[in-house]
Amino acid sequence: MVSATARLVFSIRTAANTFNNRNSSFNLFFLVHDCRRFSIDYSKSRTQTPLQKQFENWTDRLRPGFTAEDVVNALRSQSDPDLALDIFRWTSQQCRHNYRHSSMVYHTMLQISISQHRHSHAEALIDEILSGASSDIPSLPLLNTIVHFCCSRRNLFSRAFDVFNHMRRLGGSCKPSMETYSMLIGALVRRFDRSSVGFVYMHSVRSLVRQMKSSGVIPDTFLMNLIIKAHSRCLEMDAAIRVYKEMGLYGCEPNEYTYGYLSKGMCEKGRIEEGMQYFRKMRELGFVPTASVYMTVTNSLSLRCRFQEAVEIVTDMIENSMSPDLLTNRTLLEGLCREGREEDAFVLLEELRKKKVLDEKTYYRLFDGLKCVCRPHHDGGSE
Repeated sequence: MVSATARLVFSIRTAANTFNNRNSSFNLFFLVHDCRRFSIDYSKSRTQTPLQKQFENWTDRLRPGFTAEDVVNALRSQSDPDLALDIFRWTSQQCRHNYRHSSMVYHTMLQISISQHRHSHAEALIDEILSGASSDIPSLPLLNTIVHFCCSRRNLFSRAFDVFNHMRRLGGSCKPSMETYSMLIGALVRRFDRSSVGFVYMHSVRSLVRQMKSSGVIPDTFLMNLIIKAHSRCLEMDAAIRVYKEMGLYGCEPNEYTYGYLSKGMCEKGRIEEGMQYFRKMRELGFVPTASVYMTVTNSLSLRCRFQEAVEIVTDMIENSMSPDLLTNRTLLEGLCREGREEDAFVLLEELRKKKVLDEKTYYRLFDGLKCVCRPHHDGGSE
């Protein structure tokens, strides 16, 4: 097969020999035509990367009057998120088809960008969506995806509430759903790392709960537990109990997290007897507390010198394949020593060691601590 370069050389030579003839203008036309053919063949013969080839392949497929569904299928077929974004941008520029991306296309591209950690792309897409770039009103799943992404990014946390207010203004099928409230309240509760900060965010939680009720959104057990957790973190236990009693009105069944938040919050508040009531009810129903609940209850009982109950809680904890931390063990064991029950403390320490709850380093730290606590007691008794 004659190469493109050879054809060009042949054409030039032929034209040079015929320029003196009468039909030189006619031959000149063919020379220009062959030069154009050469440039096209040369451009196609240049080395292309696999991504460039895939891009051209998909743009060729989409050219004849593509629809939003065609674009969605093309985006989902890409394993490379950058290639998907190139196709997304290319299709948005095809104005001659009177085409605009629908909310479904934006949702697909946003999901791809988030899942592949293209966060800057995701933020740019969110700006476009909220500015009204889509051909239709953004769908509820799309807006919830935006809220979820903003809640997961510290620098976009406040924007999640801007999107929430935007959803309220849109109304109709776009108004905030139970999922929206769950994401926002959950994001607020995760910031309750300190009680002082918790009180600041608690105002926002109350506001969201009021709006949820006024809009007629029916919460599920997960959302009710988040509200109970928020009140418990701020030690607003009366409010937490009110929410607990409302669960039946919404058809929600309390679970281990419900009772765990209540028992832990009550103990931290100093209302140990009430905390123990919720703890016992949880165990009677067959729910297993978390390690955090076990340790909070144990520490509270130990500080009130209710050692028999504390030992029972620790035993139950170990039987459920969980181990108390160093602080919990120290509070219980040293509390026994201070009450003059040194023998019980050392016996319990040995039992914990035999059950392989303690490693050697922790065992000797506790052992040395017990000796230090017990020695002043003996010295005081000998005087």
